[in-house]
Amino acid sequence: MKLSHRRHFLHLAAGAAALPAVCRTASAQTYPTRPVHLIVGFPAATATDIVARLIAEALSERLHQQVIVENRTGAATNIAAEVVSKATPDGYTLLALTITNAVNTTLYSGLTFDIKRDLAPVVGTFRSALAMVVTPSVPAKTIPEFIAYAKANPGKINYASLGHGSTPNVNGELFKLKAGVDMVHIPYRGNPIPDLLGGQVQVMFGTLPSVISYIKAGTLRALAVTSAERSSALPEVPALAEFLPGFDTYLWHGIVAPRNTPKDIIDTLNKETNAVLAEPKMKTRFDELGGSAIGGTPDDFGKLIAGEIEKWGEVIRTANIKPE
Repeated sequence: MKLSHRRHFLHLAAGAAALPAVCRTASAQTYPTRPVHLIVGFPAATATDIVARLIAEALSERLHQQVIVENRTGAATNIAAEVVSKATPDGYTLLALTITNAVNTTLYSGLTFDIKRDLAPVVGTFRSALAMVVTPSVPAKTIPEFIAYAKANPGKINYASLGHGSTPNVNGELFKLKAGVDMVHIPYRGNPIPDLLGGQVQVMFGTLPSVISYIKAGTLRALAVTSAERSSALPEVPALAEFLPGFDTYLWHGIVAPRNTPKDIIDTLNKETNAVLAEPKMKTRFDELGGSAIGGTPDDFGKLIAGEIEKWGEVIRTANIKPE
């Protein structure tokens, strides 16, 4: 082979070898070229929906494409998760994954998808403790007093939830297991707070975004928060772990994509979402909701998901929680 021909051949070979990297870079630079849909498995104005819309609005500005929040309710968020698990893996259909999806992995035996197998973690976005709140008619003002009151009145205290397997339900069952008390679970299809305010039910493990205004107004009494440490939103309220060692739970949200979504698209979404979470105005809004940003790498979020599946799976099996 002549020297000039050999040089030309090597130049072409080098260019061909670099093509995948060039394509990946081009993909990252051009994505997205059309609106991105963020699927939420809860109705509008719920905590998940509120957080998703905050992030979608800020992410739209950074991606220079609209991020559209789409509510796909039903089947305890399983419909939304199934839609995204079967979507084209191109970064244009994402899911707002929550603790509910982790719980559902054990709660429902007939799911046609697996969130660990069929969804790719992008980034954790938001978390907040729950607050154990009681109606003012409950005489207990501290966790030790409440445990003593519950043990003296087995089966006479009703705790409200948003349904079997909901975040308030699994937290209520975890409390029962750790405190050794007997409370009656009252599942609601709608908002249980009016009945809690009226005293028809006495206790609820409510997400901070849903109960913090009632706590500050004095219409509900917060006995503790569920995180291992006190919440900056309610610094005067103790953590349950101060009385029940190892109690550490919180509501969390994050973003996932269909399995096999290109890594460069995952990386772009992760980078831009982390930038959104770091914005001062986002921190302020999260503070107002009683929560904080998670952030981190896709691997970080994947580990969080796996840990939550394991933790709540154990609670569901031990408490024998069944879907409705």
